[in-house]
Amino acid sequence: MDFRFLYHRTKYFIINPGKAWEVVHREERPMRFVRDSFFLPLIILVSISAFLGSMFFINTTLKPMYSVLAAVNTFLFLYFGVYASAFAVREIINIFKRGNDFLVAFKLVAYSMVPIFLSLTVSRLFESLLFINVLGLYGLYIFWIGTEVMVNPPDNKKLPMIILSVVAMLIIFLLLQVILSRLAEALYFSIFA
Repeated sequence: MDFRFLYHRTKYFIINPGKAWEVVHREERPMRFVRDSFFLPLIILVSISAFLGSMFFINTTLKPMYSVLAAVNTFLFLYFGVYASAFAVREIINIFKRGNDFLVAFKLVAYSMVPIFLSLTVSRLFESLLFINVLGLYGLYIFWIGTEVMVNPPDNKKLPMIILSVVAMLIIFLLLQVILSRLAEALYFSIFA
C-alpha cells in the first residue's frame, strides 16, 4: 500500500481534477495498484469510521457486534458498489461505441468517488453530520471531467452517457444499501441480540 500515492492522488482529485485525470490517462498503472493503493485504503477508512461511529456515538446500548456488522456492511456496500458500477459504466461506454475497457471504467468510478468516500468518513463517524454527504456531489463533476479525458465521447453523446452512468450507479448503490442493511440487521437480531 502506497500512502503517499493515496494522499497525493486524493488531494489532486479534489483540488484539480482536470490535471489529475490527465495524469491518470497517461499513466500505465494496473487495476491492482489502483485498488490496493487507492480504493481499498479509502473504503477501509470509511469502514473504520462506521465502526467507531456505531460503537461510540449511535447507540451505545447495542452489543459491539452491531458495530462490527456496521463496518462490514459499509465495506461490502462500497466494495461491491464500485465494482458493480464499473461494470455498468463499462457497458454504457460500450453502448456508445467508446471502448470496452474495464480498467478505464473502474478508474472513472473509483477516482470520482473520492468526495463521497471523504464525506462518508465524517458522516459515518458523527451521524449528526449527515448533511456533509452533500459534498459528495462534487464527484459528479470529477466523473464528468474524467469521462471527457478517459473516454473522449463526442459532444452529442457526452451528456446521455454521463446521465445513464450516474443513474445506473445510483440504482446499484441504492439496491446494495437496502439488501446489505436488511441482511446485517437480520443477522444481528437473529444471532447476536
